[in-house]
This record gives sequence, structure tokens and C-alpha cells, in this order.
Amino acid sequence: MKRATNTSHKIHRRLSDEISDELGLTIKVNKIKPDLSQYDLIFVPGGMGTRKLRFDEEFISWLRTAEQVNTIVSVCTGSLLLGAAGFLKNKKATTNPNAYELLESYCEEVIKTRIVKDGNLITAGGVSTSIDLALYIVELFVNKEAVEIIKKQIDYPYDVQGIIEV
Repeated sequence: MKRATNTSHKIHRRLSDEISDELGLTIKVNKIKPDLSQYDLIFVPGGMGTRKLRFDEEFISWLRTAEQVNTIVSVCTGSLLLGAAGFLKNKKATTNPNAYELLESYCEEVIKTRIVKDGNLITAGGVSTSIDLALYIVELFVNKEAVEIIKKQIDYPYDVQGIIEV
């Protein structure tokens, strides 16, 4: 597989109600910068844009409003954003295996596994970990039986693995 060499990743300096990714997918939202402290759980996805977005102070300041949220979750390089916001200080975390080195400066320890739960913080590895992460969260908030029902519905024959609870 050949990687495109002329790829640029745009970060909007100002948050807006419409954003496009590097491939042109455009998403329009109905709320800009809601007060994150009002949520029970926030989920921070990853992607190539996180490498630059972690230095965007407007975005990171907004993300910090989630400080009192009961459960903070990330997948892939979303953990870099949690780190930039200070959520990983004195915590153990994981990320996409290609970004372990980038995560080191933000947390106490990078654990090279699929899912790490440290207190109210749950970080997960690469994109393929998303299904395991979702099932793990369902088990935390509902129960194992609900997980089995979901696995059957989505034809997912695998057992969730690589979970470290600190």
C-alpha cells in the first residue's frame, strides 16, 4: 500500500458548526462547545488530526471543562488530546501503538495493551479496539449478559482481551 505524500491535515483555528476531515467528509453540529461538565461520559476519538489538535489551546481549554465528568473515554490517539488537557497526569494510559512515544510525555506510564482503565479514565488502542472498548463499557454500565446479546447481534465471536484496570 502506498501512502499519499501530498496529504495535508487542516485544523480549524476556530471551532465552527461545520468541519471537514482530510478526506472531505463534512459534519455539521447543532451545538458548539457545550459545557462538558454537564455530561456523565465523554468520548474522545482519535485520528491523524489529534497530533496537531493537541496544541490548539482553544480546543484543549474547552476539553478541560470535562474535568468533573464521571467517565472520560478515548480511543486511538484521542488519548493525546486527553493528555494535552492534563487528564492523564499521574495516570496509566494507552493509545494507538504507532503513537506510544507521543503519549509518554502526558502520562505516568504508557501501557502497551488494548484498554487501560485508571480511575474514571478509560483509554483504548487503535481503531480495531473500538468494538472491544464499546463492549467493555457496556459491561461496566449494564452487565455481561447485555454484552453477550450485543456480540450475537453484531456477529462478534471474539472475547474482549488486553484490559488492564489500575
